[in-house]
Formats: sequence, structure tokens, C-alpha cells
Amino acid sequence: MSIESRPDALTPPLTPPTTQPTHPVDAATGMAKGLTNYGDRGFSLFLRKAFIKGAGYTDQALDKPVIGITNTGSAYNPCHGNMPQLMEAVKRGVMLAGGLPMDFPTISIHESFAQPTSMMTRNLMAMDTEEMILAQPMDAVVLIGGCDKTVPAQLMGAASAGIPAIQLVTGAMLTGSHRGERVGACTDCRRYWGRFRAGEIDGEEVAAVNNQLVASVGTCSVMGTASTMACIAEALGMTVPGGASPPAVTADRIRVAEMTGTLAVQMARDRLTIDKVLTAKAFENAMRVLLAIGGSTNCIIHLTAIAGRMGFEVDLKALDRMGRETPVLLDLKPSGAHYMEDFHHAGGMATLLRELKPLLHLDAMTVTGRTLGQEMDDHPAAFAQNVVRPASDPIYPQGGIAVLQGNLAPGGAIIKQSAADPRLMEHEGRAVVFENVQDMADRIDSDELDITADDIIVLKNIGPKGAPGMPEAGYIPIPMKLARQGVKDIVRVSDGRMSGTAFGTIVLHVTPEAAIGGPLAYVLNGDRIRLSVAARAIDLLVSDDELAQRRSAMTVVEPTAARGYRKLFLQTVTQADLGVDFDFLRAATMRGSVPSSGT
Repeated sequence: MSIESRPDALTPPLTPPTTQPTHPVDAATGMAKGLTNYGDRGFSLFLRKAFIKGAGYTDQALDKPVIGITNTGSAYNPCHGNMPQLMEAVKRGVMLAGGLPMDFPTISIHESFAQPTSMMTRNLMAMDTEEMILAQPMDAVVLIGGCDKTVPAQLMGAASAGIPAIQLVTGAMLTGSHRGERVGACTDCRRYWGRFRAGEIDGEEVAAVNNQLVASVGTCSVMGTASTMACIAEALGMTVPGGASPPAVTADRIRVAEMTGTLAVQMARDRLTIDKVLTAKAFENAMRVLLAIGGSTNCIIHLTAIAGRMGFEVDLKALDRMGRETPVLLDLKPSGAHYMEDFHHAGGMATLLRELKPLLHLDAMTVTGRTLGQEMDDHPAAFAQNVVRPASDPIYPQGGIAVLQGNLAPGGAIIKQSAADPRLMEHEGRAVVFENVQDMADRIDSDELDITADDIIVLKNIGPKGAPGMPEAGYIPIPMKLARQGVKDIVRVSDGRMSGTAFGTIVLHVTPEAAIGGPLAYVLNGDRIRLSVAARAIDLLVSDDELAQRRSAMTVVEPTAARGYRKLFLQTVTQADLGVDFDFLRAATMRGSVPSSGT
């Protein structure tokens, strides 16, 4: 039967979505989905087919399930440098399964090339992804992303679009070598730059290592945000089993791409929509994995944003309780010693999930149409390796991330405790305050800066609205005068983020941010601050009366913009505890919280 003669091709009924009322579900399939409205549906389909046939397609091809493939290749994005090979493999998989692959472009974001910060354009990419999925006919979509903000942006957009969707990550880069030492982006980038700032190595050596830190295309080779999101995507059930760890430039990664295309066709035929995969249990599994891998702090924000699209609030206190019973098992930088390719050689996520099995929801659905438990039963047998520790011998006894609260962060803050100096996690010190990034840049390396290793650096106005876009400036450099003394860590506090590849005793995501009048705005030089990771507290040791006086005496003016996307961002962006998403893109009705109180 041709597509024109199918009754549902011309009169698709509207059915209510199962999770959120963002978009009506189009029951038509293939080229008949989402017809342009000329007032005559038959003519709309006739016209669409006429134009696509201009590209050489036959009626036989156009009668197949249509699989959209997001093309995020960009000369500015080396993390996606293997996009042509991945695209070819996905298309091969789609055609082998009897589908019609149709790639389409969306914007591409690279962490090092986006200013003022890639986080500011994450929501733009999410909107682009959602609207292009809905604007064009496709029965399922393959999301190809890798660099830090691309995978969360795609999952956010696909969650709102509501059709069958499957994630394909681009994969991690290979490691390089410098003077016999194995190196990889970007924990080693920060380590070598820190040595250069401290005068331990000269300009010639730092230039030489710069050629070796990124040995191939692909995402960072450590457990930064990109690798964390790859693992989280698999834990959510959104990738083919084993899809998180193969490096970008390997045959394994290409085979994963082919399998992704094949599976997308099956998902389209089964109408396995994204709401059946992104459930509360899936989010809890992802949180377990985030904690167990010592993952990037950024991914709390990203998971919160994705969950918010599906109608779930993230309960940070419950997440912290989950962290107390979830040890760090993955020995990867910056919390450990290895790299992503080592994780892949150790069996990847299958090895990690096997150790976490008692803590996981095994009945959570995955994109294969099978549960996580069913997929785990089919994993190859365990083998000897030293990258994933057994639960009885973790590299850190609690989850990598701890949630803090106190009068300095009434809405919460976080610290990556697995990458912090144990000696500083119970600490009281004098505040050394920088009002914004420019103030920090102007004074951080001055010999006149009044600071000691016992002080606490406070950086204000780098939150969602303050910068704007919540840059990764929370990884505040060690002041030059201290670096030259051999100081490697100091307590740092901000309302911003830091790279998942970074390390140190750094308190982040202080909420509410300074730019909207949060308590951080009123911290002054010389104030005392107390950090207690054991008590999960971050407190400004100033009386309530004194804080009230400062609020009345100091004026906080929220940032504004005159036009464009920045204006939209500043008017609608939420705080870190709501995922830094736009308020109008979250689900209209919240259905519950994750983790659940029983977790």
C-alpha cells in the first residue's frame, strides 16, 4: 500500500501525550507526519513528495520509517570531528533495518569556542533540537552529540518533543604522551598550566605539552562533563548497551553508531517514545552512576534540566542521602588515575553497572525495548581489571558529589568531594572577595593581594544571570603569590560552575546567585566562612541582623539585555536548583521528585 492510500496518512488523529501536554502527538507516520498546513492535507503530502523526489528518492524509499539524524558537525567543534563517519554508520544501520535515514543540521556548541559560555547556548541548542524534530517528518530521531552541553541539550529537546529518540555520543579522544608521561585533556591541561603559573616549568615545555594533550578528535579523555554525560545517557537507558565508552576514533565507536541506526528503526516501529524511557527510575539510576563515577558537578544541573522537561523535580537533599550510600568506584581522573579508553578496555558501563546492581532499578526501560536488568543479564562475564573497583574496595567511600546548605546557600550548593583536598573539607577562613570575573582577572595575580593559604576565595556574579550563563570560572586559579609558595589547593566559593575535568576544594552553584540578591552578594572582605562537608554546611559567620543591614544598604541590580537571545535568557532562565533551563520550557505540571523519598 502506498503512503498516499493509507487512511492515517491524510487524517491523522490527535492523541494526548502520556507525560506532558507540550505538543500533540501526530499519529501519522513517515513522510505524512507533521504536514505543512495549506488547508488541504492531500496537497500538502503531494507537494512534500514532489520536492523530496527532486533529490532522487523513490516511492519505495519514501514509504519506509523515517529516521531523523541530528548533524552537529562543525569546524569549531573538534569533539564532533568524527561526525562524518558516525553519520555514515548510522545511515547504514537505518537502511539495514529497512528505514530511511534523513540527517538534518542543528547548532553545535564547543566548550572552548563558545563565549561568554557554552552553558548560555545550551538552551538555544535544546530549542533548536526540539523545534527541528517537530518541524520535520520523522518517526524516530538519532541524537549525535558529544561535547559537554550538546548531549544535555539534545536530551532536553527530545524530551519535550516526545517522539522515539536514541542518543549516540561521539566518544572520547585518545591520550597523548609528553616526555614519557601519558597525558589527556583536560585535567592534565589544568595540571600543566598550574605548574607553569607556579614557575615549575617554562614556556617551552608548556608549549610542547600543548601539542600532546588532545591526541585525536573526540571529547575529553577524563571523567569530565562530556564523559559523565555519556555514562549518564547509557544509565538513563538512552543509548545502545555499551554506547558510552568506546573512543571516538575506534571501530567499536563506528559499530555502536551502526547499531544505533538499526535500533532507531525498531523504536519507530514499536512507538517506543522517550517518556517510556525517561522515567523516575531511569533518573535515579543515572544519579547513582553520576555519584559512583565521580562525575562532573555540571551534570547535576543537566540532569535537573532534563528531569524538569519530563515533569520531575530533583530533590538535592535526597540526592545527597543517595550519595552517602553510593561509593566512588571508577578510578578515572580527576578523582582517580585512569582515562576513558582504560574504562572502555575494562568493560565500560557493563563493568560498573554490575558493581552497582544492588542499588539500581533493574526494571527501568531502555531504548532496546528491554529493561536494564535484562540487558545486564546479557552482559559478558566479568574479567580481571583495575579501573572499576569492587564495591568492597572503593576509591572513595561516598559519592563523588556532596550537597551543601547553610545561610550562604539557602537553595543549596555542591562540592566534588572526591576531587577535593581532605585537609580542607572541614575549614574556617577569612573571605577574600572578588566581585566578578573581571575583578578576579585584574587582581588574582597581584603581589599586593592580601591572601594566605588559610583564606577562602569568594567569587560573585558568575551564576546563571550574573555572567551571564554560569561560566566555568568557579575553578578559580591559585593566586600567583600562593602558587609560587607551592600551594596546590585553597577553598574557593562561587555561584558558578567548574569544568568536570577540574579538581580542588571548590564550592559551586551557590543558590540563589549574587546577581539576584542571594546572600553571596553581601559577603565582604574579612568575613569568616565555615565549610563542613561532614555536616553538609557552608555558612557565612555573620549575624542575621548584620546581613539584613547589608541588604538594606547595598543595591543589587539584576543584569538585563536590550535584544536577542541574551534578553530571552536573562528574562527566563532559572537558578541552578532548577537546571538553568528556561522557565517556560519546563513541564507544565510536575509529577513528582527524584530521587524518591524511598530511595
